[in-house]
Amino acid sequence: MSVRTRTHHIRRVKKTTLQNKEQTYNWRDVYAKKLEHDSESGIYLRGVRNREGLTQVQLAKKLGISQHHISEMEHGKRLIGKKMAKRLSKVLKAEYRMFL
Repeated sequence: MSVRTRTHHIRRVKKTTLQNKEQTYNWRDVYAKKLEHDSESGIYLRGVRNREGLTQVQLAKKLGISQHHISEMEHGKRLIGKKMAKRLSKVLKAEYRMFL
């Protein structure tokens, strides 16, 4: 009986998903709570790092800095300067101005 309930629930979720398929959201609206704590450039850094499949440790090794430094940049505790933004853009294949 529990299998039947789960199947019914899955179908209902799929219908809901299909109904909302055409609806789009602004990323700033979706991440509004995240932006209260982290900087926009930090969220971008985390996103492109994940896109490239790198951990903070791997990215830090490629840049020659500590993992703690990467973490602070992602959480908005450390500003990303122009030189660092250009280094990040080369490693992550991204536009450097997005890090500023």
